[in-house]
Amino acid sequence: MPEGGSVSAEVGASLLQLGGTVALLVVGVALLVLLLRWATGQLQADLAARRRARTVTESVDRPAAPLPPALPPRRRPTGSHPAGRRVPRDPVATGSVDRPRRPLERVAADLRRLARELAMVPGGMPMERRRGLLAAYDDLLVEAAVLLEVPQQLTAVPPEVRELERIRLLGALEAAGLVVTG
Repeated sequence: MPEGGSVSAEVGASLLQLGGTVALLVVGVALLVLLLRWATGQLQADLAARRRARTVTESVDRPAAPLPPALPPRRRPTGSHPAGRRVPRDPVATGSVDRPRRPLERVAADLRRLARELAMVPGGMPMERRRGLLAAYDDLLVEAAVLLEVPQQLTAVPPEVRELERIRLLGALEAAGLVVTG
């Protein structure tokens, strides 16, 4: 009898070891599949689809709110690119765009903030980020020039001489009383 008990104990231990190996294999395959879904973007797509489905079911359950009045279609200004990139503008072709004007103090504060950001650009920053900062800085310079009625040609000059026009415009704005540095 002791012989039969030890055989069944050995078989039980083998089965337990086999079960543990299979469980580890299943967990490893599941982790590999999860990692591959994450790397290919499928995991994020599935999560986004679940969120959309949840918001659709929530909006069906909720009574519909009255819609706000429709806005007129927004026209792209002359000289702008459909993908949002800045392109050189023809100074004659651009019409005046009636936008609400911001207070000069806010424009000056934004100019000072962007000037600090541009001065402290780290060496490894992507060039597109630097170009974006310069484009925003140029827009603020033009906005300040319009508010102070200082003549400017920053949008009309080619990119090769834009830095010189930027420095000239900064000097003109400071001569008009705007504090840009500090």
